[in-house]
Amino acid sequence: MRTVSAARSEGTHREMCGIVGIWNRERADPTEAARLAFFALYALQHRGQESAGIAATDGRDMRIVRRMGLVGQVFSEPDLGILGGRAAIGHTRYSTTGSSRIQNAQPMVVRGEALGELAIGHNGNCINARDLREELAREGVPFTTSSDTEVIAQVIAREDGPTWDERLARA
Repeated sequence: MRTVSAARSEGTHREMCGIVGIWNRERADPTEAARLAFFALYALQHRGQESAGIAATDGRDMRIVRRMGLVGQVFSEPDLGILGGRAAIGHTRYSTTGSSRIQNAQPMVVRGEALGELAIGHNGNCINARDLREELAREGVPFTTSSDTEVIAQVIAREDGPTWDERLARA
């Protein structure tokens, strides 16, 4: 069994990203979750200024917008319009692992066998990311980023379990 190990950050706030999650009532405006995530990220801008992203879902389809820059520069009105869904996760990034480039922007989306997509936003450092990445690469898992968040997402996606909740608990 693979186990993700995390290090506690000590000291400055430089090691913290901004993360927000929204779960809306069923009859809410379909763009409300993304809009609330946008405003929350705007308030959390001081936590990460390299990139920002929002992933939103209606329970069937996942849509994501991620770009380099500040929250106000990353998202436009049309972006928020296409991010429909009752659930959203948002992230502002300050990199501690992985370089500052668009491939490492979050949230990251991973596909699980028979479960669809999972969006993940992460703050902190996975201290055994290199070992996990090497193990997964030997198993044929392709990586497209240098971020430990992708490693965590791949570990979760490859766990056994009929739901994302169960896979997350086992990771």
